[in-house]
Amino acid sequence: MTSRRTFILGIPTLYAAAACERSLAADAAKLDPKDPQAMALGYVVDATKADRAKYPSYAAGQDCAKCALYQGKPGDAFGPCAIFAGRQVAAAGWCSAFAKKP
Repeated sequence: MTSRRTFILGIPTLYAAAACERSLAADAAKLDPKDPQAMALGYVVDATKADRAKYPSYAAGQDCAKCALYQGKPGDAFGPCAIFAGRQVAAAGWCSAFAKKP
């Protein structure tokens, strides 16, 4: 059985692991719009440039920062996305996987 002392001593390790994960996410490469996955989902760095003919689901005002899959902090220019693992997307960007935050 784990004692409370062992648990308390493990907290700094958990904190360090979480900080490392955030640091790695911040250092992730930016998603290239020419990436095959990005192209398949119609990703653009500027949401206003989304191809409305090809992606009729796009609506004005939609962008990655307002998407439930976007994991960046408010105000960040780029942040991680659940769809594009290991890469950062533009907060002002858009793709066809857009799902409005609740």
